[in-house]
Amino acid sequence: MSDSADYVPPKVWQWNRANGGQFANINRPVAGATHDKDLPTGHHPLQLYSLATPNGVKVTVLLEELLAAGHAGAEYDAWLIDIRQGDQFSSGFVAINPNSKIPALLDRSGPAPVRVFESGAILLYLAEKFGAFLPASASARTECLSWLFWQMGSAPYLGGGFGHFYAYAPVKIEYAIDRFAMETKRQLDVLDRRLAEVEYLAGTDYSIADIAVWPWYGGLVLGQLYNAAEFLTVDSYTHVQRWAKAIAARPAVQRGRRVNRNCGDAAEQLAERHSAADFDARPDGATAG
Repeated sequence: MSDSADYVPPKVWQWNRANGGQFANINRPVAGATHDKDLPTGHHPLQLYSLATPNGVKVTVLLEELLAAGHAGAEYDAWLIDIRQGDQFSSGFVAINPNSKIPALLDRSGPAPVRVFESGAILLYLAEKFGAFLPASASARTECLSWLFWQMGSAPYLGGGFGHFYAYAPVKIEYAIDRFAMETKRQLDVLDRRLAEVEYLAGTDYSIADIAVWPWYGGLVLGQLYNAAEFLTVDSYTHVQRWAKAIAARPAVQRGRRVNRNCGDAAEQLAERHSAADFDARPDGATAG
C-alpha cells in the first residue's frame, strides 16, 4: 500500500488482496458464491438470515415491534450470518440475496417462497404485509417513505464513509475523515431540524422510517457506533438525542438489538432467535429465573 500523499492511481485498477483493513479478507470485486452450503430452516414462515449490524437491527426491531403489536404471523426464525467468516458468500445465502449483504428474508407463508433483500425493501415488505408501522394517509405515507429512502441513500456516507475511514481503515487519511465527518454532521443536522418539528420522522406516529434511521443515527448519538460521539459533538443535536433515547427505551427495540448479535456484552447477545423464550436464556445456555 502506497503512502496516500504519494499515491497515483494506475491506468488499470487491479485487486490487491493485501490492502489491509478490518474487512479486507472478505471484500472482493466479484459477486457469486464462494462455497456450497445450504441455509438452515426453522418452523416459522419468516426466515431471517442476518447479523446485528445497523442494517440487520432494522429488521429484527420491526419484527419484534410487529409481535408486540399483536401480529402473531410475524413470528420468525433468525439465523446468524457471520460476515467476518464469509457466510454471506455461501450458495444458500446468495440464492436469497445475490448481492451477498445482510439481512435477507425468506417468506414461506404463501404458496411459493418469496425472497426479500436490502433492509429498506424488507421493512417496506413487512409493513405492507402486516399493515403496520406505515401510515395510511397518502401524505404521511409519502413522508415516511421519503425518510426511509433518505436513510438508504445517506447511511453509506456514515458507514462506508465516516465509519470506515475513522474506525476501520488501516491508514488514517485526514482528507477522507474530514470529508465524511462533515457530511455526517450535515446529515445529523438534517435530522435534528426535522425532529425539532415532529415527534417522529413521518410525523406523529412511529414508523418504519424511524426503525430504519435509528440503528444508524440513533446508535451514533447514543455512543454505540465507531466510538465517535465526542469527535462529532453529538450532544449538540438535542432533538435527535430526544428521539434516539425514546426509541431506545422501547422493549421491542431492546429485544431487536440483541438478535443475531455475536459480539460485545455477552448479556446482550442472542446469536439465533426462534421464539420469544430465547430472550430469557442466559449466555451459558441455561434459562433465566
